[in-house]
Amino acid sequence: MLFTGCETVKLFRRSLLFGGEMAQQRNQADELKFSCSICLNLLKDPVTIPCGHNYCMKCIKDTWGKEDQEKTHSCPQCRRSFTPRPELLKNTLLAELVEELKKTGLQDAPADLCYAGAEDVACDVCTGRKLRAAKSCLQCLASYCEQHLQPHLQSPAFKKHKLVEPSVKLQENICSRHDEVMKIFCRTDQKCICLVCSMDDHKGHDTVSAATERAEKQKQLDQSRQDVQQRIQDREKDVKQLQQEVETTTRSADEAVEHSEKIFTQLIRLVEARHSDVKQRIRSQQELDVSLAKERQEKLNQEITELKKKDAELEKLSLTEDHTQFLLSYPSLSTLTKSTISPRPNIDRLQFFKDMTAAVTAARDQLQLVLTEKLPLRTEFLQYSRQITLDPNTAERRLVLSAENRKVTYNDKNPPYPDHPDRLIDRPQVLSKEGLTGRCYWEVETKKRSGTVSVSVAYKCVNKSLYVFGFNKTFWSLYCYSSGYNFYHDSQSTSISGPESSRIGVYLDHSAGILSFYSVSSDTMRLLHKVQTTFTEPLHAGFWLCGPDGNTAEVCKVKQ
Repeated sequence: MLFTGCETVKLFRRSLLFGGEMAQQRNQADELKFSCSICLNLLKDPVTIPCGHNYCMKCIKDTWGKEDQEKTHSCPQCRRSFTPRPELLKNTLLAELVEELKKTGLQDAPADLCYAGAEDVACDVCTGRKLRAAKSCLQCLASYCEQHLQPHLQSPAFKKHKLVEPSVKLQENICSRHDEVMKIFCRTDQKCICLVCSMDDHKGHDTVSAATERAEKQKQLDQSRQDVQQRIQDREKDVKQLQQEVETTTRSADEAVEHSEKIFTQLIRLVEARHSDVKQRIRSQQELDVSLAKERQEKLNQEITELKKKDAELEKLSLTEDHTQFLLSYPSLSTLTKSTISPRPNIDRLQFFKDMTAAVTAARDQLQLVLTEKLPLRTEFLQYSRQITLDPNTAERRLVLSAENRKVTYNDKNPPYPDHPDRLIDRPQVLSKEGLTGRCYWEVETKKRSGTVSVSVAYKCVNKSLYVFGFNKTFWSLYCYSSGYNFYHDSQSTSISGPESSRIGVYLDHSAGILSFYSVSSDTMRLLHKVQTTFTEPLHAGFWLCGPDGNTAEVCKVKQ
C-alpha cells in the first residue's frame, strides 16, 4: 500500500494517543498492512513499486534478481508487469511509520508459522525460508502460501485461474520443447502436448483438449472403481464366509472334544466297573475253591487219624503170640470201614482263572486295537480315488444304467437286454468295467425306497448263474438296509451297527489284502467293516439292487 503526505503520519500518531487499548484491538489484517508479503516480517527499508505494493528492499531485489534491466518484471502479488524494471527507492514515510509501530510493540511474524518441510510444497514467492503452500495455480504454474495467495482470492484478474491442492508436479505440465502449458491430449500417441506440438509433430493426429480426455478417462476410472469396489465386496464376503467356517470348525472341534471326553470318561468308568466285577468274581471263586479244599482237607485228616489208629491196632495184633487170641480178634480188626470221601473229578481246577485271564486279555487286545487304529480322514483316501464305470454288458435285465454308466436304477419293467456272454442272470446285479488292483477308493450314493442295495467287490466268474454277491468265496458284499448293515462273504453273515448313511466309501489295497467299507458324511468317515485276506485276481466293483422300482446306486465323482 502506498502512503503519501504528512497527514497520514499525523493521523497515525494521533491514533497512538489512545494508548494500549487500541493497540490490543488491532487485528492481524491491520498488522499485515505494514508487513512484507515476501518475508512476512515488518517492512525493512521499504520500497513501493508502481502498482502500489510495498516490499523490503532486499526481498524485492532478491525476487527480481540481477537480470537484464530491460527484461519484464512483475509484482509478486498482483502480477502486474513492468518494462523496464522500476527503480527501487526507499519509501521514507513508510519506513518512519514502521519504526513508530515497533515502539507500540508490533513484532515480526511469529516463529511458529507453517514453514515448508522436506515433505511439503513450498511457496514459490517467499524468499529466504519459505512457507508451506496453501494452493497451486494451474494457470500461473506456481504455488502460494496463505499470504501470497490473497491476490488470487481477491483480484478479479485471477478469477479464471484454477487453484488446486499444492503440487510439486506443476512443471510436468510444461512442454519440455516449447516451454508451453500442455492443455491438449494426443489420442494417436496417447500423450499430453502443447498447442505448438499439435501444429508441429502431432499435426493431423487425433487431438482433443486435456479436459475432454480427462472426462473420458474419468468415466473409465469410475468404472474401474466400481469394479474394484465390487471385488472388495466379494472378497469381504469371502473373508466373512471363511470366518464363519473357522468359527464353525472351532465350534465343531470343541463339541467333538467335549463328546470324546464324555465317551472316554464313560469308557473309563465302564472299565473300572468291569475290573471290580472281574476281581470280585475271581475272589469269590477263590473263596469257594479254598473252602471246598479245606473242607475236604479236614475230612482227609480225620480219615488219616482213624486209619493210623486202625494201623496201630493191626500192628499190635500182628505182634500177639497167642494164636488163639489172634484168631479171635482178627475178624473184628481186619475189616476196614468204607471211606466216605468221594474221589475228586479229574479236572483243571485253575481253568476258571485261566479263562478269566484270557477273557480280560482278549478284551484288552480288542480295546487296544480300536483305540490305536487311526481315525480315517476322507482327504487321506481321496488321493486314491478311482473313477468307476459300470459295464452295461453285465447288467441284469431289471437294471438301467445312466449318468455316463455311473448310475444304476432298478426297473422291473425295463425291456430285456440283448444276450451277451458277460451278462449276469437271475439276480439284479451289475459289475464295473475296470479290474481293480493296487490302492483304490470310490464312493457310492444309494437311494432306496425300501428293499436292499448291496455294495460289493468280486472276481469275474465264467458261470454267471453262480453270481450271488456275498454267498461264495469270490464276493465281498456290504448289504445296506433301512435299519442297518450286514456283511456277507462265503455265505457267512456279520451284523454291523453303524450310523445310517446314504453314502458308502470303499477302500481297497489289493496287494495288502485290505478291503474296508465306511459310512461317509461330509469329511467324516466311520468304519463299518474291514476285511484282511489275500486277493488272487483283479477285483470288480459291483451292485445288487432289490426292488421296488426306483432304488438307485451311483458311483460319485469325487475330487482329490
